[in-house]
Amino acid sequence: MTEKKAKETNSSAKTKDQGFQIGDLAVYPAHGVGKIQAIESRVVNGEKHDFYIMKVLENGMVIMIPTSNVDSVGLRNIIDKKEIPKVYEVMKSRKEGLPDNQTWNRRYREYMDKIKTGSLYDVAEVFRDLFLLKLTKDLSFGERKLYDTAQVLLVRELSTAKKTDEDAILSELESLFIADSSEN
Repeated sequence: MTEKKAKETNSSAKTKDQGFQIGDLAVYPAHGVGKIQAIESRVVNGEKHDFYIMKVLENGMVIMIPTSNVDSVGLRNIIDKKEIPKVYEVMKSRKEGLPDNQTWNRRYREYMDKIKTGSLYDVAEVFRDLFLLKLTKDLSFGERKLYDTAQVLLVRELSTAKKTDEDAILSELESLFIADSSEN
């Protein structure tokens, strides 16, 4: 129930203010935090369209996002600092029976779909599930890549929202699991 409520809060916050300005930080699904470097008009198929030019912080990739498609592509503001405890709650919560009875490729598809939503809560679920799964078995190559992707997306956005070091965030995340396993 907590995860659903958190997702609803996130999606309602997402649609509030989509007017990004040059210099704003934003999150693009599956790519993470980026900076709006320009707002440009270009002619595409004979029609003039406005685009956000966003540079992804993680790898320097530049993405052109039509300003009219911001909602459909999932471009959103960085999570608000007061939402961070909700993300941590998602990671502390445990689903009954991790999906280790599924084949790795089915888990991979489900996790990839969650990452593509752009919701930090979904990314937190993927990170949590794969972190816990790797404690009990070796992850497939694809799952390891997804785990790394989820970790980068989570850590980068949380550190940006908290205005703190990424290593400090990673330590916080790992301590969530260590503290929880010592209670059991």
